[in-house]
Amino acid sequence: MKIALKGHGHNHEIDLDKGSTIKQALEKVGIHPSTVIVSHLDTVLPHTTILNADVSLELTIVSSGG
Repeated sequence: MKIALKGHGHNHEIDLDKGSTIKQALEKVGIHPSTVIVSHLDTVLPHTTILNADVSLELTIVSSGG
């Protein structure tokens, strides 16, 4: 299946096996999961979400400071 990861300087489209997780998709393109929030249609998704179809996911960068 095709997974698109877009937002904040990222624009990736990858092929993954059905049943893969969002975390696996992020790791495949070299994005550390703790650095982004992933959403689809304005709903935040846990990185453990299982993907079973082609989908486009929005990435929001997590930043912290003090």
